[in-house]
Amino acid sequence: MTVATAPGKIILFGEHAVVYGRPALAVPVTQVHADVEVMDSPVAGIWIDAPGISLHGEISSFPSSHALRTVIESVLRTLDISAPPPLRIRIISSIPVASGLGSGAAVSVAVIRALSSHLAHPLPNEQVNALAYETEKLHHGTPSGIDNTVITYARPVYFVRGQPIQAFGVARPFTLVIADTGIPAPTKESVGDVRKLWQADAGKWEAVFDKVGEIVRAARQAIESGNTPALGPLMDENHALLQEMTVSSPELDRLVWAARKAGALGAKLSGGGRGGNMLALVRPEDAESICSVLRSAGAQQTLITTLQETL
Repeated sequence: MTVATAPGKIILFGEHAVVYGRPALAVPVTQVHADVEVMDSPVAGIWIDAPGISLHGEISSFPSSHALRTVIESVLRTLDISAPPPLRIRIISSIPVASGLGSGAAVSVAVIRALSSHLAHPLPNEQVNALAYETEKLHHGTPSGIDNTVITYARPVYFVRGQPIQAFGVARPFTLVIADTGIPAPTKESVGDVRKLWQADAGKWEAVFDKVGEIVRAARQAIESGNTPALGPLMDENHALLQEMTVSSPELDRLVWAARKAGALGAKLSGGGRGGNMLALVRPEDAESICSVLRSAGAQQTLITTLQETL
């Protein structure tokens, strides 16, 4: 048996604008993860067992566009294996689906690593990332590439599409509360809607994306200098711009407002929007009480994560 694990991720700043060449900041969330086991099988074919989504079957029975079939076949092509041995692949993930925590990318990364290692040709991070990005296109249409990048390298990154990733240092630990609306939020739809807005009035939206880029750069400076309280107002400003892009929702806005009222230093949606997650910058001593308030305000799940010092 060969086992691989990949973490979740959360976008701190820059979602949607990142698709248009502006920077984004994202970090891994190791409290949730996708775990993949690959083992030899006595039965011919490659069999998938993903009990969390009630998926069981041999991959040739899946549609040719199915994400799992696509990622497995891409690994086999990369390794130039036309007749793979009989295999069973078991997938267990604690990452909520369609919530902005990178569930699809995490499963892809873990599958690529486990399968290539089991076939005695473990792939380097660069190839893992490239293959996961190709699969992300099935999930999101025109993805930024940030999910697969953060999850592959499992470290905080400053990301500009088409440029090499930059790891950034955390000078002082800071704590985030992540709250899930419980509403599935397929990123492909919100990305497509923002593109329609941009196509209708590119000048207006380029200016909005520029503002987001300024926020992202200020946030990176705050994290690297240890001025983490400055992230709160930047989160609030970023959320307002995401509202302008029409990618928030009443449920997200309610949680953002509840977190701020409960003492969060700032809060915003994270990811594609229209559902999924919001996150709040909190003092560590306030994290549990803010989680309680958020659950009362409608959050289906809450998660506390601390970004540790990395400088």
